[in-house]
This record gives sequence, C-alpha cells and structure tokens, in this order.
Amino acid sequence: MEEKHSIVVTVINRAGVLARISSLITQRGYNIENVIGAPTEDPNVYKVNFGIRGTDEQIEKIVKQLNKLIDVIKVEDISHKKNYILREYLIIKVKAKTSTRTDIFELINVFRAKILDVAKNFITIELSGPPRKVSRFIELLSPYGIQQYIRTGEIALRE
Repeated sequence: MEEKHSIVVTVINRAGVLARISSLITQRGYNIENVIGAPTEDPNVYKVNFGIRGTDEQIEKIVKQLNKLIDVIKVEDISHKKNYILREYLIIKVKAKTSTRTDIFELINVFRAKILDVAKNFITIELSGPPRKVSRFIELLSPYGIQQYIRTGEIALRE
C-alpha cells in the first residue's frame, strides 16, 4: 500500500548534493512532498529529511539507489521505527472575529501553541509537535477561516 515515508539522508556538505538526491528521486517518478536539510554537530555533514509517498518496496529501491551516491554517508527509512522523535513546525494565520477569539485562544492553550501576532481580524500562531498534532490543529482551526499557513514537514532525531 502506498503511504508517506520519512527518509533521513546523511550527506557530506558539498555543492549540488541535494540536487543530485532530488533528481534521483524525481527521475524515478516520485514526488517529494517535503524536504528539510540542516547541518549536524559536524558542519561538514548535513542531514536531509524527505517525505516521499510510495510502497515499502518502492521506498526500499530508492534507499538502495541513494546509498550509491558519492556524497551520501547513510540513508534510512524511519517511517516504521519507534526510536525517532518526529516534529513539524507550523505558522498559521486565522480569521479571528471578536465572537470567536475566546474559542481560538482555548485551542491555542490546549495545543500549547504560541501567539505570534494579534491583529484586528487575524491571529498568527506557531505550533510545533508530531505531524498528527499539527494536522489536527489545522483541522480544528479551519471552521474559523484560515487565511494562510505553512508547515515544515517532518524533522527527525534519534532518541
């Protein structure tokens, strides 16, 4: 069954490495749903997290191909692993009439989100947490009117 997989790729930080990885994935007909990369404790080493939709077998093939790239140190599909902490970050701008602000503030408190800005007709909020929590927060704010939002996609850290 096709599902979203979280692939963590550890690479040597060289120009073009992200382009080569992305090209390998997309040339095989897979869409990258999200990508986040950042340096590790070693500035010469980056970790790049990809969200890719496919079957277990398809993702296994991608992992094997990625492992063949020169600047790749390690590739891991962490989708079914329990020893990782997964988080996403969200910034969302919600319509906030006087009559609905109290309800929105309650949701902010329940989800332990943070208010970034309050304007006459909008509230801008940030939230970090597991992907399901972020999705649920967006879903519960939808009836109030979401002006816009952006979310990072998953980042992962081994426990």
